[in-house]
Amino acid sequence: MSSEPTPAAAPGGPIAIRVSRLGKCYQVYDTPRDRLKQFVLPRLQRLAGRRPRQYCREFWALRDISFEVRKGETVGIIGRNGSGKSTLLQLICGTLHPSCGEVEVQGRVAALLELGAGFNPEFTGRENIYMNGALLGLSRAQIDARFDSIRAFADIGEFIERPVKTYSSGMHVRLAFAVIAHADADILVIDEALAVGDAYFVQKCMRFLRGFMARGTLLFCSHDSGAINNLCDRAILLHGGRLEMAGTPKETTEHYLAALHASRPEYGPAPAVAAGGDAPDRLAPAPAAPAGADGPGEGFFLDPAQRAFGAGGARVVAVRLLDRRGAPLPLAAGGEDVALEIRCRAEEELPHPIVGFLFKDRLGQVLFAENTLMAPAAAQQAAVPAGGSFAARFAFRLPQLPSGDYSVAAAVAEGTRENNVQHHWIHDALIVRVQSGAACYGLFGVPMREIVLAREGDAGESQRRRDGGDYEDASHENQH
Repeated sequence: MSSEPTPAAAPGGPIAIRVSRLGKCYQVYDTPRDRLKQFVLPRLQRLAGRRPRQYCREFWALRDISFEVRKGETVGIIGRNGSGKSTLLQLICGTLHPSCGEVEVQGRVAALLELGAGFNPEFTGRENIYMNGALLGLSRAQIDARFDSIRAFADIGEFIERPVKTYSSGMHVRLAFAVIAHADADILVIDEALAVGDAYFVQKCMRFLRGFMARGTLLFCSHDSGAINNLCDRAILLHGGRLEMAGTPKETTEHYLAALHASRPEYGPAPAVAAGGDAPDRLAPAPAAPAGADGPGEGFFLDPAQRAFGAGGARVVAVRLLDRRGAPLPLAAGGEDVALEIRCRAEEELPHPIVGFLFKDRLGQVLFAENTLMAPAAAQQAAVPAGGSFAARFAFRLPQLPSGDYSVAAAVAEGTRENNVQHHWIHDALIVRVQSGAACYGLFGVPMREIVLAREGDAGESQRRRDGGDYEDASHENQH
């Protein structure tokens, strides 16, 4: 990865957060004795006119971070453990003091940082509500007026009157989120805290966050690339305490995914860089299609400029979507039977090749995925020699989708489910355009077997609507 910080420019509008060349350094001591030496001896050495000696090592958790967040933006922060995400959020919130650089914040900030932060474990939930509310700038009268609503949002029952030290991790999050949800904040900072909540509470929090995003500024730190793509306007990638990349959520999470795979030891040296490029998540361009190969009317050969990564022991060379007759399908309606074909070439011997795909919407959210490990053992590809070609074919019924463009990420790997090497992963191998005439709400539609509206206990005929004729006949027909 590049060590140079990438400027993180924000679109026009008033600035809510400005971070300028921010850094945080910690002193690391090998022994407690060295800590005492560092406290006393350098001062004496300076008094004696000698150059002071350091008895510690410096660890820079963050170095030279600069970006801006505009009012009303939702910005995601993503990165591996130890990349500096939590340190950055604490510096923005003011719970840590920077070693260098500046942070400017315009507006009231409410934060949900590490589990239990800001709580006194000896205090009850009620007492912590009043303490945290006061820290967030609420008067006692304001907290009194909102207490019942906070208690209802947290929904921890009689535990509200018990010491926080008796709480589970989920109860900590419930109480902390309930307080910041009622703090009239201009800026919310959320650090991975929702990962420990149960499904009902997470959904409640997401509804609140979507409402807050319409009027406030949100900094959202998560390892969940789907949440980053779904919630955020922009995303920032940290690596080794430096700002590695800033851009759209889709581009940034794809870069993050490539970096995760590239960091695995079985990948060896970094893959070759695309001609004229400097992105670490690109493979060298694949050779042109051989003479006599399928032309544009029969298949879609990959654009070598597409974003890709991998160890390079095999390549995806073509991806195409076919209708039930085997003809290329440039425009889908949704709900029809299709087949996705992925063709590959082995650059080295592959004892156990694996081919798979992800079907994603325009935000990069994965709608569904599959790979050849799910095929019966007899149907899985045997070893492929170096230079050999092979293909995978996935036949399925395309979901009913809202009209728009969708992308297919295709990949070829080698190994087993538990231990494998990703040889070539190409993010946008194929764009599928869907033009649906049917109303579809949500990410995709589900064909109904039947819809019935009837009074309970009514033995008469019910009002029914069947889509696509008789279900049993349709099912029987689909088997042929």
